Amino acid sequence: MQISKYINFDKYFGDKKFYKNILILAIPIIIQQLITGFVNMLDNIMVGQTGTLAMSGVSVANQLIAIFNLAIFGLISAASIFAAQFAGKEDYNKVRSCIYYNIVTGSFVSILAIFIFFKFGDNLLSLFMNKEANSTENIVKTTAYALSYIKIMTIGFIPFAFSQAISSSMRVDGETRLPMFVAIVTVFVNFVFNWILIFGKFGFKALGPKGAAIATIISRFVELSLFIYLAKNNKHRFRFYEHFFKDFHIDKELFKDITKGGIPLIINEILYSVGNAAITQSYSIRGIEALASYNISSTIIGLFVVFHLSMGDCISIVVGRLLGANKIEEAVDTDRKLIVFDCIVAFVLGLILFSLAPIFPNFYNTSLNVKLTATNMLRVGGGLLWIGSLYNASYFTLRSGGKTIITLLFDSVGTIFVSFPVSYFLAHYTNLSIVNMYMIICLVDLYKVILGLSLVKKRIWVKNLSNKDRNITKEIYSK
Repeated sequence: MQISKYINFDKYFGDKKFYKNILILAIPIIIQQLITGFVNMLDNIMVGQTGTLAMSGVSVANQLIAIFNLAIFGLISAASIFAAQFAGKEDYNKVRSCIYYNIVTGSFVSILAIFIFFKFGDNLLSLFMNKEANSTENIVKTTAYALSYIKIMTIGFIPFAFSQAISSSMRVDGETRLPMFVAIVTVFVNFVFNWILIFGKFGFKALGPKGAAIATIISRFVELSLFIYLAKNNKHRFRFYEHFFKDFHIDKELFKDITKGGIPLIINEILYSVGNAAITQSYSIRGIEALASYNISSTIIGLFVVFHLSMGDCISIVVGRLLGANKIEEAVDTDRKLIVFDCIVAFVLGLILFSLAPIFPNFYNTSLNVKLTATNMLRVGGGLLWIGSLYNASYFTLRSGGKTIITLLFDSVGTIFVSFPVSYFLAHYTNLSIVNMYMIICLVDLYKVILGLSLVKKRIWVKNLSNKDRNITKEIYSK
């Protein structure tokens, strides 16, 4: 039996040149995100060496910080949708305006987040502390770890926002190696200072979770300094950085268009992170040890989802530039092949994660029960990794054509009104273990895969947003 009789390989698979070009773009992004994920794992392990309560406190704090991070990603992504298409059209003045947009709005969101964490940090952290499943003493200690960590981390919010703006501008212009280089240096700095400050090396006091936060802040400023240096000294490569500060202004119409099109995307990122934090709160009902298990498994799984997250970036860049160049059919064909490639690799990576699951928890200084639970959660995550791959690829495809309202409806709205209610019900009205809860919540996302792929197939995302003769806002909101 010849499979080629039933499957059109030319439709779903590219040639060697296709994959070579994609990998040239994707590998630096993958390396960058993999290194970042790896250092997050090392942070987690290092903090975990100081005890389960410290690890759980940092985990809770990072759930809240993730809301800020995703809000920044939402802002950056909103402008990047336009920047990628303007770059494909070689309209560098408009690309520059997109960068200005990210800097101004990123500063505003950073200041707002700092105010919220200092004013309401205690109240937000208390949502993750279940008085019935944990002792008062453990709750007090865990909250103290989390609060001290999160207040230090706010110092790095503005540098983080600026770094993301510069990094994004380089990627939409097809340059992924320089952001990778910055990531490598930043991660090295973070790791070294983690080791020194968490455990108290070279005469420094052992600061535990506070040391991890300070190390991250130092790395944030190093990261921003490197990006500014590279942008300043590569103006011939990045034309939009010529006369950058002399011409600092935002095209009013473009600002309005990005904001109108971007508001659903920003809301989506914020609601998605809030939804995930709420789901984590449901897991915390099972106790601090269950929360620690989830923290370990989510950190390790984060290393394995790097590929399909990076492929999402590739879809945004490659498909967005093709749409901007008005190469519509090539954009559709490329997107379909990228989705298939992403899914196949995710399936293979899932099998690897499933097989290696028992190894990773042993790096943590925690109880046997936490390690066993984390192992089982890793196996579930590995077995279902392909779900996230297909869903993520669909999401970035729709977003590349400016369909931000639709992505909002089936992404974050689905998380808030479907996934979270399921997790809440399972936590409060059943006796299911956290492993079974996690599996059910992962399987719930299947509806996103089905909906996402059906919308991609209908080609509602095929829009050229860079065409001046079109009303950009209308194109974004059209369905």
